Amino acid sequence: MKRVLRFVFAGGVGFVVDAAALWLLLAFTQLGPFVARVVSIGFALSVTWAINRHLTFSPSSRGIAQEGARYGGVGIATSIFNYLAYCAILMALPAMPPLTALAIASLVAMALSFLGYSRLVFDR
Repeated sequence: MKRVLRFVFAGGVGFVVDAAALWLLLAFTQLGPFVARVVSIGFALSVTWAINRHLTFSPSSRGIAQEGARYGGVGIATSIFNYLAYCAILMALPAMPPLTALAIASLVAMALSFLGYSRLVFDR
């Protein structure tokens, strides 16, 4: 149970990074909500790897490069799922604010992320 709570904490920090990056990109660049979200996801993945590696799961027995590649693979797969949910929400409900769509999509992808990270990246 502690590991799940730490994962939720890491995800919360990642969500804040994702949302802040998305907000900044939308406010200060010409990127639209779809392209800006791709960039913000990259920031969030980097932050959550560091937190999950040191707080949630502990470093794996693999080297940092292999662990990072596995984390990136799972992160990209779950981020694609997250991004598609985000896009579907915005297309179905065009008046919805992008940050609200981000929150909903992130919650949907959280369980999938935990399963992937705990079984494929930080398994022992």
